[in-house]
Amino acid sequence: MEDPSSKEDNPRVLKVLEALKQASHELQAHPTYKSANSNSSAIKALLELETESDSILSNDPHLFTLSQHLADLKTHVETLKRTRGYGLRSFLTRRVSTHSISRVAGSIESEIQAWIDRESIESLIKGLKEPGKNEDELVRLLTQFEDRVSQGFNCELQNLVLKSKAFSVLQSVLCDPNCSKRIRESAAFCVAALIRFNKDVFVGQVNMGGTIHALLDMRSTHSLKVLCELIKFTKSPFVDEIVCNGEIPEILTLLETKDLDMKVLAFDCILEIGYFGRKEAGEALLKGGLIKNLVELQRSELGGDLIEMGKFEAENKEIEEKKREKREKRFLENHPFASCVARFAVQLEVGEGLRQREKRAFKLEILERVRGASISDAEAATIIAEVLWGSSP
Repeated sequence: MEDPSSKEDNPRVLKVLEALKQASHELQAHPTYKSANSNSSAIKALLELETESDSILSNDPHLFTLSQHLADLKTHVETLKRTRGYGLRSFLTRRVSTHSISRVAGSIESEIQAWIDRESIESLIKGLKEPGKNEDELVRLLTQFEDRVSQGFNCELQNLVLKSKAFSVLQSVLCDPNCSKRIRESAAFCVAALIRFNKDVFVGQVNMGGTIHALLDMRSTHSLKVLCELIKFTKSPFVDEIVCNGEIPEILTLLETKDLDMKVLAFDCILEIGYFGRKEAGEALLKGGLIKNLVELQRSELGGDLIEMGKFEAENKEIEEKKREKREKRFLENHPFASCVARFAVQLEVGEGLRQREKRAFKLEILERVRGASISDAEAATIIAEVLWGSSP
Protein backbone atom coordinates (compact mmCIF):
# COMPACT_ATOMS: atom_id res chain seq x y z
CA MET A 1 0.00 0.00 0.00
CA GLU A 2 1.32 3.41 -0.92
CA ASP A 3 2.52 5.59 1.95
CA PRO A 4 0.06 8.50 2.37
CA SER A 5 2.94 10.77 3.29
CA SER A 6 4.27 10.40 -0.25
CA LYS A 7 1.32 12.44 -1.54
CA GLU A 8 2.43 15.34 0.63
CA ASP A 9 5.81 15.31 -1.14
CA ASN A 10 4.30 15.33 -4.64
CA PRO A 11 4.74 19.08 -5.31
CA ARG A 12 8.46 18.77 -4.45
CA VAL A 13 8.86 15.60 -6.50
CA LEU A 14 6.95 17.15 -9.43
CA LYS A 15 9.23 20.19 -9.45
CA VAL A 16 12.31 17.97 -9.48
CA LEU A 17 10.94 15.68 -12.18
CA GLU A 18 9.92 18.54 -14.49
CA ALA A 19 13.49 19.83 -14.42
CA LEU A 20 14.85 16.34 -14.98
CA LYS A 21 12.51 15.70 -17.88
CA GLN A 22 13.97 18.74 -19.64
CA ALA A 23 17.50 17.60 -18.78
CA SER A 24 16.87 14.09 -20.12
CA HIS A 25 15.36 15.55 -23.29
CA GLU A 26 18.50 17.65 -23.87
CA LEU A 27 20.76 14.70 -23.15
CA GLN A 28 18.77 12.45 -25.47
CA ALA A 29 19.33 14.94 -28.28
CA HIS A 30 23.05 15.53 -27.53
CA PRO A 31 24.63 12.40 -25.91
CA THR A 32 28.17 13.39 -26.88
CA TYR A 33 31.50 12.34 -25.46
CA LYS A 34 32.25 15.98 -24.71
CA SER A 35 29.04 16.46 -22.70
CA ALA A 36 29.72 13.35 -20.62
CA ASN A 37 33.21 14.61 -19.74
CA SER A 38 32.11 18.16 -18.94
CA ASN A 39 29.87 19.75 -16.36
CA SER A 40 26.87 19.37 -18.67
CA SER A 41 23.78 20.65 -16.84
CA ALA A 42 21.76 17.69 -18.16
CA ILE A 43 24.32 15.08 -17.03
CA LYS A 44 24.88 16.86 -13.71
CA ALA A 45 21.16 17.13 -12.91
CA LEU A 46 20.42 13.51 -13.76
CA LEU A 47 23.39 12.10 -11.85
CA GLU A 48 22.60 14.26 -8.82
CA LEU A 49 19.13 12.80 -8.80
CA GLU A 50 20.57 9.29 -9.04
CA THR A 51 22.58 10.04 -5.89
CA GLU A 52 19.51 11.39 -4.07
CA SER A 53 16.99 8.98 -5.57
CA ASP A 54 16.63 6.92 -2.41
CA SER A 55 15.32 9.91 -0.47
CA ILE A 56 13.32 11.61 -3.24
CA LEU A 57 11.83 8.69 -5.13
CA SER A 58 11.66 5.84 -2.65
CA ASN A 59 8.20 6.75 -1.32
CA ASP A 60 6.52 6.21 -4.69
CA PRO A 61 6.59 2.68 -6.18
CA HIS A 62 5.74 4.14 -9.60
CA LEU A 63 9.22 5.72 -9.64
CA PHE A 64 11.15 2.49 -9.02
CA THR A 65 11.80 1.97 -12.75
CA LEU A 66 13.02 5.56 -13.01
CA SER A 67 15.57 4.85 -10.26
CA GLN A 68 16.84 1.87 -12.24
CA HIS A 69 17.19 3.95 -15.41
CA LEU A 70 19.16 6.59 -13.47
CA ALA A 71 21.53 3.91 -12.18
CA ASP A 72 22.00 2.64 -15.75
CA LEU A 73 22.72 6.18 -16.92
CA LYS A 74 25.45 6.58 -14.31
CA THR A 75 27.05 3.32 -15.48
CA HIS A 76 27.04 4.39 -19.15
CA VAL A 77 28.45 7.83 -18.37
CA GLU A 78 31.26 6.36 -16.29
CA THR A 79 32.08 3.92 -19.10
CA LEU A 80 32.22 6.78 -21.58
CA LYS A 81 34.50 8.82 -19.30
CA ARG A 82 36.93 5.92 -18.91
CA THR A 83 37.26 5.45 -22.66
CA ARG A 84 40.62 6.73 -23.90
CA GLY A 85 42.51 6.77 -27.16
CA TYR A 86 41.60 7.08 -30.81
CA GLY A 87 41.73 3.48 -31.97
CA LEU A 88 38.87 1.54 -33.51
CA ARG A 89 37.98 -0.13 -30.21
CA SER A 90 37.79 3.20 -28.38
CA PHE A 91 35.75 4.70 -31.21
CA LEU A 92 33.23 1.83 -31.12
CA THR A 93 33.02 1.93 -27.31
CA ARG A 94 32.24 5.64 -27.39
CA ARG A 95 29.59 5.12 -30.09
CA VAL A 96 27.90 2.34 -28.10
CA SER A 97 28.04 4.36 -24.86
CA THR A 98 26.60 7.53 -26.38
CA HIS A 99 23.83 5.51 -28.03
CA SER A 100 23.07 3.85 -24.68
CA ILE A 101 23.02 7.22 -22.93
CA SER A 102 20.57 8.57 -25.51
CA ARG A 103 18.34 5.49 -25.16
CA VAL A 104 18.34 5.59 -21.35
CA ALA A 105 17.69 9.35 -21.38
CA GLY A 106 14.65 8.69 -23.55
CA SER A 107 13.42 6.04 -21.10
CA ILE A 108 13.95 8.46 -18.21
CA GLU A 109 11.93 11.14 -20.00
CA SER A 110 9.11 8.66 -20.69
CA GLU A 111 9.02 7.45 -17.08
CA ILE A 112 8.92 11.01 -15.76
CA GLN A 113 6.12 11.99 -18.14
CA ALA A 114 4.13 8.88 -17.19
CA TRP A 115 4.42 9.79 -13.50
CA ILE A 116 3.37 13.39 -14.17
CA ASP A 117 0.40 12.22 -16.27
CA ARG A 118 -0.70 9.73 -13.62
CA GLU A 119 -0.55 12.28 -10.82
CA SER A 120 -2.21 15.03 -12.89
CA ILE A 121 -5.14 12.85 -13.93
CA GLU A 122 -5.59 11.56 -10.39
CA SER A 123 -5.63 15.13 -9.03
CA LEU A 124 -8.05 16.23 -11.73
CA ILE A 125 -10.55 13.42 -11.15
CA LYS A 126 -10.36 13.88 -7.39
CA GLY A 127 -10.90 17.63 -7.76
CA LEU A 128 -13.89 17.23 -10.07
CA LYS A 129 -15.55 14.84 -7.63
CA GLU A 130 -14.74 16.91 -4.56
CA PRO A 131 -17.51 19.37 -3.60
CA GLY A 132 -16.37 22.90 -2.88
CA LYS A 133 -13.04 22.53 -4.68
CA ASN A 134 -11.35 25.86 -5.46
CA GLU A 135 -12.58 26.96 -8.89
CA ASP A 136 -9.30 28.54 -10.01
CA GLU A 137 -7.41 25.37 -9.11
CA LEU A 138 -9.93 23.19 -10.97
CA VAL A 139 -9.70 25.34 -14.09
CA ARG A 140 -5.91 25.13 -13.87
CA LEU A 141 -6.05 21.33 -13.69
CA LEU A 142 -8.52 21.16 -16.59
CA THR A 143 -6.41 23.48 -18.74
CA GLN A 144 -3.29 21.47 -17.91
CA PHE A 145 -5.06 18.26 -18.93
CA GLU A 146 -6.32 19.80 -22.19
CA ASP A 147 -2.81 21.03 -23.05
CA ARG A 148 -1.32 17.59 -22.36
CA VAL A 149 -3.88 15.74 -24.47
CA SER A 150 -3.46 18.30 -27.27
CA GLN A 151 0.23 17.38 -27.64
CA GLY A 152 -0.77 14.33 -29.68
CA PHE A 153 -1.53 10.65 -29.30
CA ASN A 154 0.26 8.67 -26.61
CA CYS A 155 -0.74 5.09 -25.85
CA GLU A 156 0.21 5.20 -22.17
CA LEU A 157 -1.70 8.44 -21.67
CA GLN A 158 -4.75 6.95 -23.37
CA ASN A 159 -4.61 3.92 -21.07
CA LEU A 160 -4.48 6.23 -18.03
CA VAL A 161 -7.49 8.19 -19.29
CA LEU A 162 -9.50 5.04 -19.96
CA LYS A 163 -8.57 3.43 -16.63
CA SER A 164 -9.53 6.57 -14.69
CA LYS A 165 -12.82 6.96 -16.63
CA ALA A 166 -11.81 10.60 -17.10
CA PHE A 167 -13.97 11.06 -20.20
CA SER A 168 -17.22 10.17 -18.45
CA VAL A 169 -16.30 12.35 -15.45
CA LEU A 170 -15.55 15.32 -17.72
CA GLN A 171 -18.79 14.85 -19.61
CA SER A 172 -20.75 14.64 -16.35
CA VAL A 173 -19.26 17.97 -15.26
CA LEU A 174 -20.03 19.51 -18.66
CA CYS A 175 -23.67 18.45 -18.38
CA ASP A 176 -24.08 19.47 -14.72
CA PRO A 177 -25.99 22.79 -14.48
CA ASN A 178 -24.94 23.08 -10.83
CA CYS A 179 -21.29 23.53 -11.81
CA SER A 180 -20.02 26.98 -12.68
CA LYS A 181 -20.03 27.93 -16.36
CA ARG A 182 -16.27 28.44 -16.24
CA ILE A 183 -15.63 24.87 -15.10
CA ARG A 184 -18.17 23.43 -17.54
CA GLU A 185 -16.53 25.30 -20.43
CA SER A 186 -13.09 24.00 -19.42
CA ALA A 187 -14.49 20.47 -19.22
CA ALA A 188 -16.01 20.92 -22.69
CA PHE A 189 -12.61 21.86 -24.12
CA CYS A 190 -11.16 18.72 -22.53
CA VAL A 191 -13.88 16.54 -24.09
CA ALA A 192 -13.13 18.05 -27.51
CA ALA A 193 -9.38 17.57 -26.97
CA LEU A 194 -9.88 13.88 -26.16
CA ILE A 195 -11.88 13.39 -29.35
CA ARG A 196 -9.07 15.03 -31.32
CA PHE A 197 -6.61 12.83 -29.41
CA ASN A 198 -8.26 9.61 -30.64
CA LYS A 199 -11.61 9.97 -32.37
CA ASP A 200 -12.01 6.21 -32.87
CA VAL A 201 -11.92 5.55 -29.12
CA PHE A 202 -13.66 8.56 -27.60
CA VAL A 203 -16.42 9.48 -30.07
CA GLY A 204 -18.28 6.34 -29.04
CA GLN A 205 -18.25 7.52 -25.42
CA VAL A 206 -19.97 10.83 -26.14
CA ASN A 207 -23.45 11.25 -24.74
CA MET A 208 -24.42 13.30 -27.79
CA GLY A 209 -27.85 14.47 -26.67
CA GLY A 210 -26.71 15.61 -23.22
CA THR A 211 -23.57 17.25 -24.59
CA ILE A 212 -25.42 19.20 -27.29
CA HIS A 213 -28.01 20.46 -24.82
CA ALA A 214 -25.35 21.45 -22.30
CA LEU A 215 -23.27 23.37 -24.86
CA LEU A 216 -26.28 25.31 -26.17
CA ASP A 217 -27.62 25.88 -22.66
CA MET A 218 -24.41 27.69 -21.68
CA ARG A 219 -24.84 30.14 -24.59
CA SER A 220 -21.19 31.19 -24.60
CA THR A 221 -18.55 31.62 -27.27
CA HIS A 222 -16.49 28.84 -25.68
CA SER A 223 -19.36 26.35 -25.73
CA LEU A 224 -20.18 27.20 -29.36
CA LYS A 225 -16.55 26.68 -30.38
CA VAL A 226 -16.70 23.21 -28.86
CA LEU A 227 -20.02 22.51 -30.58
CA CYS A 228 -18.52 23.43 -33.97
CA GLU A 229 -15.52 21.23 -33.30
CA LEU A 230 -17.64 18.26 -32.27
CA ILE A 231 -19.70 18.58 -35.46
CA LYS A 232 -16.49 18.51 -37.52
CA PHE A 233 -15.15 15.42 -35.76
CA THR A 234 -18.31 13.34 -35.34
CA LYS A 235 -19.96 14.52 -38.58
CA SER A 236 -23.42 13.29 -39.65
CA PRO A 237 -24.28 11.29 -36.49
CA PHE A 238 -23.78 14.39 -34.34
CA VAL A 239 -25.88 16.52 -36.68
CA ASP A 240 -28.56 13.82 -36.67
CA GLU A 241 -28.67 14.10 -32.88
CA ILE A 242 -28.98 17.89 -33.07
CA VAL A 243 -31.97 17.49 -35.38
CA CYS A 244 -33.59 14.70 -33.33
CA ASN A 245 -33.27 16.75 -30.14
CA GLY A 246 -34.96 19.72 -31.81
CA GLU A 247 -31.94 21.98 -31.23
CA ILE A 248 -31.86 23.58 -34.70
CA PRO A 249 -34.24 26.44 -33.66
CA GLU A 250 -32.00 27.14 -30.65
CA ILE A 251 -28.97 27.53 -32.93
CA LEU A 252 -30.92 29.77 -35.31
CA THR A 253 -31.93 32.11 -32.48
CA LEU A 254 -28.23 32.77 -31.86
CA LEU A 255 -28.07 34.52 -35.25
CA GLU A 256 -30.25 37.23 -33.72
CA THR A 257 -28.16 37.82 -30.60
CA LYS A 258 -26.47 41.20 -30.12
CA ASP A 259 -23.16 39.51 -29.30
CA LEU A 260 -21.21 39.56 -32.56
CA ASP A 261 -18.85 36.72 -31.59
CA MET A 262 -21.81 34.51 -30.69
CA LYS A 263 -23.52 35.41 -33.94
CA VAL A 264 -20.44 34.55 -36.00
CA LEU A 265 -19.91 31.23 -34.18
CA ALA A 266 -23.59 30.33 -34.66
CA PHE A 267 -23.11 30.89 -38.39
CA ASP A 268 -20.01 28.69 -38.32
CA CYS A 269 -22.06 25.93 -36.67
CA ILE A 270 -24.74 26.31 -39.33
CA LEU A 271 -22.14 26.00 -42.08
CA GLU A 272 -20.85 22.78 -40.50
CA ILE A 273 -24.40 21.44 -40.17
CA GLY A 274 -24.97 22.29 -43.82
CA TYR A 275 -21.85 20.36 -44.82
CA PHE A 276 -22.43 17.21 -42.76
CA GLY A 277 -26.19 17.25 -42.30
CA ARG A 278 -28.64 14.97 -44.07
CA LYS A 279 -31.89 16.01 -45.70
CA GLU A 280 -33.68 16.43 -42.35
CA ALA A 281 -31.06 18.90 -41.14
CA GLY A 282 -31.34 21.03 -44.28
CA GLU A 283 -35.12 21.03 -44.05
CA ALA A 284 -35.03 22.06 -40.38
CA LEU A 285 -32.70 24.97 -41.18
CA LEU A 286 -34.80 26.27 -44.06
CA LYS A 287 -38.11 25.81 -42.24
CA GLY A 288 -36.64 27.65 -39.25
CA GLY A 289 -36.17 30.79 -41.37
CA LEU A 290 -32.43 30.51 -41.99
CA ILE A 291 -32.45 32.12 -45.44
CA LYS A 292 -34.44 35.12 -44.21
CA ASN A 293 -31.95 35.58 -41.36
CA LEU A 294 -28.98 35.27 -43.70
CA VAL A 295 -30.39 37.73 -46.21
CA GLU A 296 -30.84 40.26 -43.40
CA LEU A 297 -27.30 39.67 -42.16
CA GLN A 298 -25.89 40.02 -45.67
CA ARG A 299 -27.79 43.29 -46.01
CA SER A 300 -26.35 44.65 -42.75
CA GLU A 301 -23.10 46.58 -42.30
CA LEU A 302 -21.47 43.27 -41.35
CA GLY A 303 -22.43 41.77 -44.70
CA GLY A 304 -21.72 42.62 -48.30
CA ASP A 305 -21.12 40.85 -51.59
CA LEU A 306 -17.97 38.90 -52.39
CA ILE A 307 -19.07 38.61 -56.00
CA GLU A 308 -17.54 42.03 -56.58
CA MET A 309 -14.12 40.52 -55.73
CA GLY A 310 -14.50 37.76 -58.26
CA LYS A 311 -15.34 35.15 -55.64
CA PHE A 312 -17.99 33.53 -57.81
CA GLU A 313 -16.90 34.55 -61.32
CA ALA A 314 -16.24 31.68 -63.71
CA GLU A 315 -13.63 33.68 -65.64
CA ASN A 316 -11.50 34.28 -62.56
CA LYS A 317 -7.87 33.54 -63.53
CA GLU A 318 -5.74 31.19 -61.46
CA ILE A 319 -2.87 33.67 -61.39
CA GLU A 320 -5.08 36.12 -59.47
CA GLU A 321 -6.38 33.52 -57.00
CA LYS A 322 -3.96 34.23 -54.16
CA LYS A 323 -4.42 37.98 -54.44
CA ARG A 324 -8.20 37.55 -54.40
CA GLU A 325 -8.04 35.25 -51.37
CA LYS A 326 -6.04 37.85 -49.41
CA ARG A 327 -8.51 40.61 -50.32
CA GLU A 328 -11.40 38.35 -49.40
CA LYS A 329 -9.85 37.43 -46.06
CA ARG A 330 -9.33 41.08 -45.15
CA PHE A 331 -12.89 41.88 -46.16
CA LEU A 332 -14.37 39.00 -44.16
CA GLU A 333 -12.53 40.08 -41.02
CA ASN A 334 -14.74 43.17 -40.92
CA HIS A 335 -17.73 41.72 -42.79
CA PRO A 336 -18.20 38.17 -41.41
CA PHE A 337 -21.60 37.78 -43.11
CA ALA A 338 -20.55 38.83 -46.59
CA SER A 339 -22.23 36.53 -49.16
CA CYS A 340 -23.44 34.36 -46.28
CA VAL A 341 -26.36 32.95 -48.31
CA ALA A 342 -24.07 31.69 -51.06
CA ARG A 343 -21.55 30.40 -48.53
CA PHE A 344 -24.28 28.29 -46.93
CA ALA A 345 -25.45 27.08 -50.35
CA VAL A 346 -21.90 26.04 -51.22
CA GLN A 347 -21.68 23.99 -48.01
CA LEU A 348 -24.79 22.07 -49.02
CA GLU A 349 -23.45 21.61 -52.54
CA VAL A 350 -20.02 20.27 -51.63
CA GLY A 351 -21.03 18.58 -48.37
CA GLU A 352 -21.21 14.93 -47.42
CA GLY A 353 -24.74 14.59 -46.12
CA LEU A 354 -26.97 14.99 -49.19
CA ARG A 355 -27.59 13.01 -52.35
CA GLN A 356 -27.14 14.79 -55.66
CA ARG A 357 -30.86 15.17 -56.35
CA GLU A 358 -31.36 16.51 -52.80
CA LYS A 359 -28.65 19.11 -53.40
CA ARG A 360 -30.42 20.30 -56.56
CA ALA A 361 -33.76 20.50 -54.76
CA PHE A 362 -32.26 22.50 -51.89
CA LYS A 363 -30.62 24.94 -54.30
CA LEU A 364 -33.95 25.66 -55.95
CA GLU A 365 -35.63 26.14 -52.57
CA ILE A 366 -32.86 28.50 -51.43
CA LEU A 367 -33.30 30.60 -54.58
CA GLU A 368 -37.05 30.77 -54.00
CA ARG A 369 -36.62 31.81 -50.38
CA VAL A 370 -34.08 34.47 -51.39
CA ARG A 371 -36.66 36.05 -53.68
CA GLY A 372 -39.18 36.09 -50.84
CA ALA A 373 -36.74 37.57 -48.30
CA SER A 374 -35.18 40.27 -50.49
CA ILE A 375 -36.41 43.87 -50.29
CA SER A 376 -35.65 44.63 -53.92
CA ASP A 377 -35.14 42.92 -57.25
CA ALA A 378 -31.53 44.16 -57.31
CA GLU A 379 -30.77 42.56 -53.94
CA ALA A 380 -32.38 39.29 -55.02
CA ALA A 381 -30.50 39.30 -58.32
CA THR A 382 -27.13 39.77 -56.61
CA ILE A 383 -27.66 37.00 -54.05
CA ILE A 384 -29.09 34.62 -56.66
CA ALA A 385 -26.08 35.25 -58.90
CA GLU A 386 -23.76 34.40 -56.00
CA VAL A 387 -25.65 31.20 -55.23
CA LEU A 388 -25.58 30.12 -58.89
CA TRP A 389 -21.88 30.89 -59.39
CA GLY A 390 -20.85 29.68 -55.98
CA SER A 391 -22.03 26.12 -56.44
CA SER A 392 -21.93 23.91 -59.48
CA PRO A 393 -24.99 24.16 -61.77
